[in-house]
Amino acid sequence: MNVEFYPFAVIIITAVITWLLRALPFIIFGKRALPDIVLYLGKFLPPAIMTILVFYCLKNIEITSKPFGIPEIISSLLVVILQAIKKSMYLSIIAGTLCYMILIRVIY
Repeated sequence: MNVEFYPFAVIIITAVITWLLRALPFIIFGKRALPDIVLYLGKFLPPAIMTILVFYCLKNIEITSKPFGIPEIISSLLVVILQAIKKSMYLSIIAGTLCYMILIRVIY
């Protein structure tokens, strides 16, 4: 295989496989009604996973040494406030991440 064509072929094959993995369930099960367990999981798993991620991200806060968890607390509050006001998940996540990254550079 030509060395110049190889990266392009890898990208095309990866894109096709990714598309098939995402489209195949809709093609196979598209006409059927969703089972109750799938509806239940779709309703309750996203908030549960987000809660677990929040606890995971905040588990190593050192409140006894500088900067006393200030970047994490301020960033978390920003995310909560933005989510309550704007109800935009992407805005909240991006703003919280940027706030945290700026604060750890400034405070440390």
